[in-house]
Amino acid sequence: MSQFSHLVELLQYRAIAQPHDLAYTFLSNGTTEAGSLTYQELDRQAKAIAARLQSLVKPGARALLVYPYHEGLEFIAAFMGCLYAQVIAVTKSTPRRGNAIAELTERVKLSGATVLLTTQEFLDIVETEVAKNNKIPGKFKFFPRLATDQVDLALDNDWQSVKIEPDTLAFLQYTSGSTGTPKGVMVTHENILHNEETIRQGFNHDESTIVVGWLPMFHDMGLIGNILQPLYLGTPSIVMSPVSLSQQPFEWLKAITNYRATTSGGPNFAYDLLCLKATPEKLAGLDLSNWKVAFSGAETVRAETIERFSHIFANCGFNKSAFYPCYGMAEATLFITGGLQQEEPKIKYVDGPALEKNQVVEISPETTGSKAIVGCGGQWLDTEVLIVNPETLTPCKADEVGEIWALGSGIGQGYWEQKQETKDTFQGLLKGTTSPEYLRTGDLGFLQDGELYITGRLKEVMIFWGRYRYPQHVEETVQKSHPALRKNAGAAFAIDKDGAERLVIVQEVERSYLRSFDLAEIVTSISQAVGEAHEVEVYAIAILKTGSIPKTSSGKIQRRGCAKKFLEGNLENIIAQWGQNQEDKAVTEMVNL
Repeated sequence: MSQFSHLVELLQYRAIAQPHDLAYTFLSNGTTEAGSLTYQELDRQAKAIAARLQSLVKPGARALLVYPYHEGLEFIAAFMGCLYAQVIAVTKSTPRRGNAIAELTERVKLSGATVLLTTQEFLDIVETEVAKNNKIPGKFKFFPRLATDQVDLALDNDWQSVKIEPDTLAFLQYTSGSTGTPKGVMVTHENILHNEETIRQGFNHDESTIVVGWLPMFHDMGLIGNILQPLYLGTPSIVMSPVSLSQQPFEWLKAITNYRATTSGGPNFAYDLLCLKATPEKLAGLDLSNWKVAFSGAETVRAETIERFSHIFANCGFNKSAFYPCYGMAEATLFITGGLQQEEPKIKYVDGPALEKNQVVEISPETTGSKAIVGCGGQWLDTEVLIVNPETLTPCKADEVGEIWALGSGIGQGYWEQKQETKDTFQGLLKGTTSPEYLRTGDLGFLQDGELYITGRLKEVMIFWGRYRYPQHVEETVQKSHPALRKNAGAAFAIDKDGAERLVIVQEVERSYLRSFDLAEIVTSISQAVGEAHEVEVYAIAILKTGSIPKTSSGKIQRRGCAKKFLEGNLENIIAQWGQNQEDKAVTEMVNL
């Protein structure tokens, strides 16, 4: 395990042993360096910020960190500054303009934060909104706010060392909210260091590792994987804004090429996006031969994405064996399972109808009804994974689908000030036992030959006529049914109607089809495809404008959020809607396209 007992000790060691080595380089795009930090510079900046925090709050207080995507280095310094002051960092995405105060006050209320850390630029926005909004709670109106980019570095001499133990809380990692209200996972220094060692071994990292990352730093995969893993290794991290991926996705691959990165990755949709945008001109000049770990997680890893990406980028030096499907979540700090680096992903083809009965029956890929399930590796260090029947609370057989339970030193300490939710999620007990307590992930899957296969979410699985239907499978069918329907931009969920579960589809349309598409044709295509593949009747369909599907800050589709908005009639940017027992609704007038 790690030779360090906490992260402050780790950074201080780097600042002494590798003072002038570049720790982080921030890119404004794939080629332009906007700034960098050595270990010594980061250590000094963290101490200065910590000194200011120590003058404002006591150890154990919570600090809300809100930084624009282009201020990645400031976020890193602020996060480490919190650790140096033994202040619990509370991460938050940059709020949307016009809704900043509401989002900030909500996170403050949930976390009990008593100080806001951000940049002067964003602080000016907050101050302006506070000044003109008379409905702001008094507590937030007089909330201490610190612009960390204005902190005098000479204050590093005023920093007072604090006592930090392995079980000291480091930060609150808020869940993505894809299946409900975000909750703050209590993560300790020990949790982090254990996870970093797990990732090091799983990814086969060493002193030659170079990480390129674009994932949001407030997200577990971005923070633990792209920021703290390189610090743990003492190797360079090249980071860029996630906006770069959305606007110019090939900037990511340019950065991998330019810095000869060995490790980089993201959710499945990022690889799909690159495949979609690939042209001979964009492929020219790319060199992906040094990319040894192309990790994929945070959402369903699709076999067809692995095959398509590997084929398209093979001439750029990309090797399929670099793909590294893994499984994790905020409640486990990040990493739970992963495979062996440089082994090709394991793909198991199972019978779809049997899977809907929670049975695992392996068949050939060519067989009608086969489903490809990508393996997400096995257990590392002291991590233990069980597949448990969520109703009987007994272990499942190898050919049965059940809830994934996990145990190990990387599991968080529970949800901040949410006792019942903590008990329900972090204190799972097998029938007839009083210990150990497992993390109930809420995910469904099966374990065979030491490999974990994810099949869906327990809370999102739909049941029609006693048979399970997985939303991601239905969504995939929908998006393949008609070229007007956008990939990775739809939600399938069930609603209760007259005492029965009914299937609803909310789906974005491709931008090129916005002004001209045939609703009747799309409805027919979706209904036929879903009926044939899943033997389910579609009850209602809502077609949305491009970019309108509710998502979490990390890019996951909020299925429960979609269902709630659908039932309330609050879905935004609906351009067409259809439902049973009602007349087809005409396509509404489209504006601002």
